[in-house]
Amino acid sequence: MEIYLVRHTAPDVAKGICYGQADIDVTETFLAEAAIIKKHLPENIGTVYSSPLKRCRKLAEHLFAEHTIQLHNDLKEINCGQWELKAWDDIPKAIIDPWMKDFVTVRIPDGESYEDLYHRVKNAFLHIHQKVGSVVIVAHGGVLRSILSYITNTPLKDSFSAFTLHYGCVIKISSVEGTLQHEVLSNIVHEKETHKPSNL
Repeated sequence: MEIYLVRHTAPDVAKGICYGQADIDVTETFLAEAAIIKKHLPENIGTVYSSPLKRCRKLAEHLFAEHTIQLHNDLKEINCGQWELKAWDDIPKAIIDPWMKDFVTVRIPDGESYEDLYHRVKNAFLHIHQKVGSVVIVAHGGVLRSILSYITNTPLKDSFSAFTLHYGCVIKISSVEGTLQHEVLSNIVHEKETHKPSNL
């Protein structure tokens, strides 16, 4: 059993904008980034799962044109609720501060907490993990961190420092003597990300 985790390529969104489940397209560097990803994937892939959001679906369909892509809602990024597509710096301090202090358990208004994301992703991963052969999951940074946190027992609050995952990264998960091990195959910095207010 091998599972390849692939993060989508650079999204077409301005710096400093909060986004999660907004259906953002990808930038003009898509083909170049996808070519790098393809070098790190084997030829004999069995099943391909993807978030249905455009930035993931487009990559999955491009890399695996001969496959029927299994779109899975539980592989979507965190639901940012009322904050979707708002500038981080425009979210009032009184509203964002409780979440910044405890983003693991505090829910975004009308959205999710990191814990909510983690639990739905873990359930999806446990289902996918039952597959035999090589599997690919094309998804988002939060989704991939949730999977890696689960297989390594890393506390969610530490997952951003433990797993630095750039756009287009490829991570291989293998079963070794009954335990799941991961290996980073590609993790190139294409552009700097900003997922928090500028004063933090």
